[in-house]
Amino acid sequence: MSVKKKLLNLGCGNNFRKEWINIDFTSRSEYVTAHNLLMGIPFNDNEFDVVYHSHLLEHFPKNKALGFINECYRVLKPGGIIRIAVPDLERIVKLYLENLKKALKGDKKAHLNYNWIMLELFDQIVRNRPGGEMLEYFKQENIANLDFVYERFGSEARSILRNIKNSQSNKSQKNNLINEENIDESFYTKIGRFRMGGEIHQWMYDRFSLREILKQSNFKKIEIKTAFTSNIKNWIDYELDIIDGEIRKPDSLFMEGKK
Repeated sequence: MSVKKKLLNLGCGNNFRKEWINIDFTSRSEYVTAHNLLMGIPFNDNEFDVVYHSHLLEHFPKNKALGFINECYRVLKPGGIIRIAVPDLERIVKLYLENLKKALKGDKKAHLNYNWIMLELFDQIVRNRPGGEMLEYFKQENIANLDFVYERFGSEARSILRNIKNSQSNKSQKNNLINEENIDESFYTKIGRFRMGGEIHQWMYDRFSLREILKQSNFKKIEIKTAFTSNIKNWIDYELDIIDGEIRKPDSLFMEGKK
């Protein structure tokens, strides 16, 4: 009789599965437990066969990232697997340079792609309001380089566009904090509260830096994977990185290690 694997999904957002233990800062489902992961992972040593998190690590301050990965190591069983997905800084930089070069030569499509890549690089770091300039980009009536945006953001982009189309309230939301009429203490408090709320990126990773932090936490057999490949048995069946055959976050670097 096979023993059922114990699986942990950290910072799950709306991307959770009933057969996993799912943790997020806030919970919108009975299948998700609310917990601040800056306070550690609320489980015993050597408890899980798999720890997975997608587009979570970049939201930790750089000086807190190693402690968090150490926590992932702690709760894994010997031989357990960690799987991490983060925005791939190397790929973003390559696309920035490619499109910059073409845009300087007058390539209009490259100019549009350059604008989007600049948002990927900076908006998620510097924004002071929910959604930032990326949300404004999605609100355009016609997105001329939509194919490139889909290539970068996949099913997440499609979901955002559907939500905008189906909700007229987006037009009247007053989320732009830097348009406050009066710049006073409450203005800065709102910005501070937003920037500490977990939405912004606080660091970025490439295949070198992500491998290094896993090595520092004593993970072995560290390997780059794709959305479709994994050392986790039947990975695709869980539909966490692949949903209905489409990569959920195509801009990702996927990496795994073993305890």
